[in-house]
Amino acid sequence: MSNVAIITGAGRRVGRILAEGLLAEGWQVVTHVRNAEDEVPVGAIRVAADLAQGKAAAEAVLAACPAPPTLLVNNAARFAADSFADFSPEELGAHMAVNVAAPALLTAGFAAAGGEGDRLVVNILDAKLAAPNPDFLSYTLSKAALAALTTLSAQALGADGIRVNAIAPALMLLSEGQSAANFEATHRFNPLNRGVEPADVLRALRFLVDSPTLTGETLTLDGGQRFWRLPRDVQFLEPNSR
Repeated sequence: MSNVAIITGAGRRVGRILAEGLLAEGWQVVTHVRNAEDEVPVGAIRVAADLAQGKAAAEAVLAACPAPPTLLVNNAARFAADSFADFSPEELGAHMAVNVAAPALLTAGFAAAGGEGDRLVVNILDAKLAAPNPDFLSYTLSKAALAALTTLSAQALGADGIRVNAIAPALMLLSEGQSAANFEATHRFNPLNRGVEPADVLRALRFLVDSPTLTGETLTLDGGQRFWRLPRDVQFLEPNSR
């Protein structure tokens, strides 16, 4: 029987590409989506659940596994714009529920599911954590908390043979509210002048799967953009404004 992977937020964008990549390599892939009508890649096991619903949603995702999973990718995320000027505890709470509490619950359930051999949790962070700015305030706070969860769960679960790592990509795909022209201008805005692609995340995931002694680490995929210490989110900057 092939290995079983769980990928949250796998109906679209980078989550779907990760699911397609693992399916092509012979994994059984449980693809979480939020809405009942969301599609998943052909051959994947589909489970719809709103991760904001907490423990019940996590249990539904884990129950869809045909065998104890050996890989969990916490990819699903809430991404909504806010700032100090319009900050609200409600918006922060909504981000924390999906971006932190759900990964924590899924990681705990993944650990409890048992299984043999190398087991791996990968949390999808954001490269901006390496050089933070206050744009998308609640989102950024929640990703910082997920980074802390990566370290803490790696410490807590190592004795059980479970590794926990993270991948932190920079801008890969057009964001909601971003123009195509702005994306084109900012996608490669880094020292290497190379835009980060979803395929880069898939390659990083493969590396983590194939590195059985690596735990508690974050792979930052940003073309070196963090070295520029940008004062704002890249989509709000002109390419010559560093």
